[in-house]
Amino acid sequence: MATTHYRLLCYGILPKNRWRRTEICRRAPRFLYYKDTLYRRSFEGVLLRCLGEDEALQDLQEAHSGEVKKENVASFIRVNIIYRFGIPRCIIMDNGKPFDNRLMNKIFDLFGFKQRNSSMYNVAANGLAEAFNKTLCNFLKKVVSKSKRDGNDLIEESLWAYRMTHRTPTQVTPYSLVYGVETFLPLERQIPSLRLTIQEGITDEENARLRLAELKALDEKRLEAQQSFECYQARLSRAFNKRVRLQVLNVIQVG
Repeated sequence: MATTHYRLLCYGILPKNRWRRTEICRRAPRFLYYKDTLYRRSFEGVLLRCLGEDEALQDLQEAHSGEVKKENVASFIRVNIIYRFGIPRCIIMDNGKPFDNRLMNKIFDLFGFKQRNSSMYNVAANGLAEAFNKTLCNFLKKVVSKSKRDGNDLIEESLWAYRMTHRTPTQVTPYSLVYGVETFLPLERQIPSLRLTIQEGITDEENARLRLAELKALDEKRLEAQQSFECYQARLSRAFNKRVRLQVLNVIQVG
């Protein structure tokens, strides 16, 4: 299709097929030929470069090979996990070759932690992933436009909204379970809330002591969230079991 538009814009050549010629003329305004390069205008108005076969193959190799190299995985573990959060006791990884190789084994032996390979199929984990994907889709349905072309741009905002939202099963926000404190919303900067006013009135030493106390209470907060989640599951189980009718099946001998 891009080659046909290139011939039309450069040399005015159209295909002999009438239906094909009509389709090319209809799409021609979306293409632009500038400095020996063909561009296509996207629905968002952005000019996208049309690639040849060799260029497209090169871009695909760059896009899909950068994140799966064992060197990149080892560098990510060292810089973003060990140097940032410390040496873990163990790391659970996939069974792919970038995670299970000699270079990774050297890192495990050097820093003294273990590697655990995840199972090929985990019912509980898959169920949690499906439940979260359903929640994320519900968030996106509320914010995306009718054309649904801006869904990729709004994923980060939807994830941020999920982390800041009070969850019914745990009675807390996911953000507070990670950092031990609730984050400040952008609206609280525009319209100062009570906690923001209190936070600005304390000194750096008092803020450090309060933060240390919040981190010490984080484990207890997570245990309370776990208890709330178990109670929530028990309530759902009781509500579901009320609608279940027991039926006794008698064994009948045939023959």
